Amino acid sequence: MSINIIAKNKKAYHDYEILEKHEAGIVLQGYEVKALRAKRANLNDAFCRFIKGELHLMNTHIAHLDTTNTNFARDTRSPRKLLLHKKELDKLYEKVQKDGLTIVPLMLYFNERNYMKVSIAVAKGKQLHDKRETLKRRTQLREAQQAMKNYK
Repeated sequence: MSINIIAKNKKAYHDYEILEKHEAGIVLQGYEVKALRAKRANLNDAFCRFIKGELHLMNTHIAHLDTTNTNFARDTRSPRKLLLHKKELDKLYEKVQKDGLTIVPLMLYFNERNYMKVSIAVAKGKQLHDKRETLKRRTQLREAQQAMKNYK
């Protein structure tokens, strides 16, 4: 299984506790697919929101190529619809409404069949002390691995 990763949202792992992951398709126009193949995307500050019962990817920056006709090109940060089964949408909507969780995109990629996919996650926001604890744990693990490496 080989996937071609276009963009990652590293900040999501820092700001949120990831509870479960899902894979979703995304509705794009032709020039956007070409721009994504050129890896001209950014997921920083991106999030997902329900609009009229459909899940949309908001604030994702997909830059225009130089060859794109500006008359037909839409805004680089416009909302893009995500494609999920109705049951999945209902479960996600319930988690967002009842539990107060958020849905964040983790990465954009082309799967092995060359379809554009978005990895999204149901997440719970971390507070400042949780972020510090995670950084401390990560640093301790790195130091322990370094010590084991130097011990041999």
